[in-house]
Amino acid sequence: MRDSAIVAYRNLLTILRVPTLLVTATIQPLMFVFLFAYIFGASLGGDQYREFLLAGIFTQTVAFNAAFTTVGLAGDLQKGIIDRMRTLPMSRLAVLMGRTLSDLVVNVASLGVMVICGYIVGWRINGSIADAALAFAIILLFAFAMSWVGALTGLISPTVEVAQSAGLIWMFPLSFISSAFISAETLPGPLRTIAEWNPITAVSAAGRKLFDNSAPPSFAPATGWAADNCILYAVICSLVILAVAMPAALLQYRKVASH
Repeated sequence: MRDSAIVAYRNLLTILRVPTLLVTATIQPLMFVFLFAYIFGASLGGDQYREFLLAGIFTQTVAFNAAFTTVGLAGDLQKGIIDRMRTLPMSRLAVLMGRTLSDLVVNVASLGVMVICGYIVGWRINGSIADAALAFAIILLFAFAMSWVGALTGLISPTVEVAQSAGLIWMFPLSFISSAFISAETLPGPLRTIAEWNPITAVSAAGRKLFDNSAPPSFAPATGWAADNCILYAVICSLVILAVAMPAALLQYRKVASH
């Protein structure tokens, strides 16, 4: 735990010294908020759509922020920092845990910026404070799980440039084939099934339920077990991702660190 905290602190110092690293975590989600809220929002439900939208934006942003972990680890590998850490009397898990914990802090900061932006465009937390806290906890648990996916991606990428592409190329279809921005019920055939069981759909739906943000009247209500149990399913998805990605990333780290 101490080793992980030291590595996390080192990563946060890097961000403080190079604040432009936070641009992706803050500017990009704000662009999505204003794009969907004001350009597409008028035709999708106006003010009520903006309330529906924000939980999806929160979820998409923390998923995209996994790229921080991907690029950060790939950069450390390329610069030889991982080799240096391998020679130190420290836990192997600490390198990965420190990276994912520091990126969790980035996600908290990113969510804070988006909450302020959400209040500006008309989003409100209509549920209780306890429910809102649970919603943010579920979103951050998902963020932590996705960071481990990012860690695995970064460790298998040969260069930082490859890591940048690999960290995002699969994320775009995953986030848009979901109910982050629209009702999954409008999607055709197989895409609808994928969207209904997509973890991003589950986390977005859990957030909306706990924030008490209803969908516009024109949106067909979601049906099925995943929709009816979205909070439970969102937690299960995150825990399953962690159970798979954590040991896989640690195994890959042992391989690259032994070269």
